[in-house]
Amino acid sequence: SPCLDHLLNPTVGVAATPSGAGYWLAAADGGVLAFGDAKFHGSAAGRGMAPPIVGIAATPSGRGYWLVGADGGVFAFGDAGFFGSMGATRLNAAVVGMAATPSGGGYWLVASDGGLFSFGDAAFHGSLGSLVLNQPVVGMAATPSGRGYWFVAADGGVFSFGDAGFFGSTGNMILNQPIVGMAATPSGRGYWFVAA
Repeated sequence: SPCLDHLLNPTVGVAATPSGAGYWLAAADGGVLAFGDAKFHGSAAGRGMAPPIVGIAATPSGRGYWLVGADGGVFAFGDAGFFGSMGATRLNAAVVGMAATPSGGGYWLVASDGGLFSFGDAAFHGSLGSLVLNQPVVGMAATPSGRGYWFVAADGGVFSFGDAGFFGSTGNMILNQPIVGMAATPSGRGYWFVAA
C-alpha cells in the first residue's frame, strides 16, 4: 500500500475528498496519508525539504492534491496542475496555508502576515496588507464560488474577503491552545476552526 502506517513528522494539514468520505493528511516532511475513499497520488517525503510543508489542498475531482511549503513552493500530485509558486521570491513572512479554486485551475497561498498570492484562475480579492495583527494568520479557506476567502489568525480572528461572509470568531475568547487551521462548509455559509 502507498499509505504509511504512521507519519514520521507532525501533521500540518488535512484535505477532504469531494464525497466527504475520505481525507488526506500531510506531514511537515511532505509525507501524505490517504484514508477512506482518498487515493494516494504521491508525496514529497524523502526529498529533503528544507522549508517544511505547511499545507495541502485537494483538487475538485479528488484525484489529486497540492502541497505547499513555508517558502511558497508548490508540489502537484495526481490531476493537480502546477500554476506557479513563490519560487525564489523573498517573502516578508512564511506561507502558512493554501486553498484551491472550485475549478481546480488555480490556488491561493496565504502568509502569516496576511499576504495573499494568487495563481492560475485564483482571483485576488484582498489581503491584510500592512495591517498590524494581534496574532499571525495560520490558515485560509475559499468560498464555494471561488469569489472570496477567509483567513484565520492564531487567536481565532477572522478576516473575510470577496463574497466570504463573516460568521463569527473566537478573537475575544480565551483559548486553551491556539487556532491552527480552518475549513469552510460546503454551502459557504459557515466555517470551522481547529486548535492545537
